[in-house]
Amino acid sequence: MESESQTETKKGKSKTPKKAKESILKQKSPAEFFAENKNIAGFDNPGKCLYTTVRELVENALDSAEAISELPVIEITIEEIVKSKFNSMIGLVDRERVDEALYDDYETTKAREKRLAKEARAQEIQAKNAALGKKVKEHAVSKSSKGRGEASFYRVTCRDNGRGMPHDDIPNMFGRGLPIEISSSMRGQNYLSFCRLDIDIHRNIPHIHLHEKRDNKDKWHGAEIQVVIEGNWTTYRSKILHYMRQMAVITPYAQFLFKFVSDVPDKNVTIKFARRTDVMPPVPVETKHHPSSVDILLIKRLIAETSKQNLMQFLQHEFVNIGKPLAERLIGEMGPEFSPKMAVKSLTDQQIVRIHQLFRQAKFDDPSGDCLSPAGEYNLRLGIIKELHPDMVATYSGSAQVFEGHPFIVEAGVSVGGKDVKQGLNIFRFANRIPLLFEQGGDVVTRTALKRISWNNYKINQTQDKIGVFVSIVSTKIPFKGTGKEYIGDDISEIASAVKSAIQQCCIQLKSKIVKKMQAREQQERKRNLSKYIPDASNAVYDVLQEMAKSHASKKRRYEEGDADILKKVSDHLITKETLYEKLTQHVEKVDYEMALEYATQTGVREEPREDIYLQSLDGKGNFFDFHSPIFVFRLFL
Repeated sequence: MESESQTETKKGKSKTPKKAKESILKQKSPAEFFAENKNIAGFDNPGKCLYTTVRELVENALDSAEAISELPVIEITIEEIVKSKFNSMIGLVDRERVDEALYDDYETTKAREKRLAKEARAQEIQAKNAALGKKVKEHAVSKSSKGRGEASFYRVTCRDNGRGMPHDDIPNMFGRGLPIEISSSMRGQNYLSFCRLDIDIHRNIPHIHLHEKRDNKDKWHGAEIQVVIEGNWTTYRSKILHYMRQMAVITPYAQFLFKFVSDVPDKNVTIKFARRTDVMPPVPVETKHHPSSVDILLIKRLIAETSKQNLMQFLQHEFVNIGKPLAERLIGEMGPEFSPKMAVKSLTDQQIVRIHQLFRQAKFDDPSGDCLSPAGEYNLRLGIIKELHPDMVATYSGSAQVFEGHPFIVEAGVSVGGKDVKQGLNIFRFANRIPLLFEQGGDVVTRTALKRISWNNYKINQTQDKIGVFVSIVSTKIPFKGTGKEYIGDDISEIASAVKSAIQQCCIQLKSKIVKKMQAREQQERKRNLSKYIPDASNAVYDVLQEMAKSHASKKRRYEEGDADILKKVSDHLITKETLYEKLTQHVEKVDYEMALEYATQTGVREEPREDIYLQSLDGKGNFFDFHSPIFVFRLFL
């Protein structure tokens, strides 16, 4: 009975209707989404946050200067802000600690004594190693020296000489944390726009603190952006400096001034990367979408934004490489429900899918590489020489190729020797002229250099030589892997093949140089050996001639007239050891010169010009034009 009553009670309870919770979908703004998913934007940790900030500011400054064909002059400053100064900036009063045991860096008396004893032992060992001449390792910073809660803040400032921003458009810049300060002026403006703003993350709109016009007495144009962020200079110092050095390699036409400013003078850093050339990459030509590179969503967007009325006009004007004859053939292949005059806005979802399928299956001409802006073989070579000072370098720039309808160009450089270059392979990767520093192991360039290039075949020792491998991939779509966009996958055969071919072309050039260098070294060694034995040979020959002269004088043995004249000169001391030494030395020099001349002549005849020289188009703005070659640019002024 009890079980029955319990059952009834449960049933009775279940009959009571419950109010179902309403399903609420919360919409987040883009700013709020990235604030919660910082790793996607490259803000994984404080160190990466500082690196990403520097990278974004530098790249935007470069784009701004190149947009107006101005040789970039970029100043980047990182100023360390101590905790007390940061607190005063945000209006927070410093407080003394009341409960020491509450903090992460608190240590008991016993733990402190133990730590001090350990540090004393470590110092004794270091002193002994120093006395014995052994390498002394730096003592690791203990946990108590800096607690987990002690955040480091930095003021990052980037100043350029680029386009600048219109006064009214500056508030459209978004920031986070402390307000961003922006100063900007465009060419010809007699005023400077200043704006201090931050962002309303939830509404994704700027919050403007100050927006005013100021005097521009220096007639400066460009932008200066200042932002205060949390970071870690200690752990990412090498990454940031490495990034700046690689930027100097790929953009030798730019001038960079990098500063790190701290209250501790020993930590200050100032590095200037000087400009090596004033030849800038070509300005890319605006292009339309290639039919084989679009997806359904992009087709729908193009339909919504197009100003064309019918399908025929839409295909001709919104896509590249589709002329009127091809457009008619495509429409005829789509099916009877399609016609050239049908309204493009009336296309159904099924019809759009049919268009997309046909785009994927049809054959189109490859897009041209005019829409790309590679660094250029000349600039790449100059950048490598400027920053690495290698013993020899070779560069190669391939022609435009295509993957999935997207054009791409691979440029490569291989160097041997140089300063600040470790033994083995040193790989430098660039995507659209931007250095890639992280996740190197999975990148197509790294895998190709390590596994697909037989370095020994090109007289290069992969482990002993100092090898620099530079590969720049430029495309309308870089196939990055992962959310951080830090490496290019190895799964696209067209790119992998182009990277391998470009590196091999550089290695072929280097092999020719290395072989010539080896032959020259062998020739010098042969000359050195011959010169080393000249004194002994002179003495031996002179002794033989003296004996022959004595035999001839005593008439024990008669020699022919020519030989007799030489023996008489020996007897009269007209031919001495010094004479023989001088003649042998002249002969060795003559043979060495003749062999070198013959080798140079044969090499010059055998090697035909392998690179064309291009003439830059002349416009009304300049009074000169350039002859471009991979190794030089000849500028002719009119």
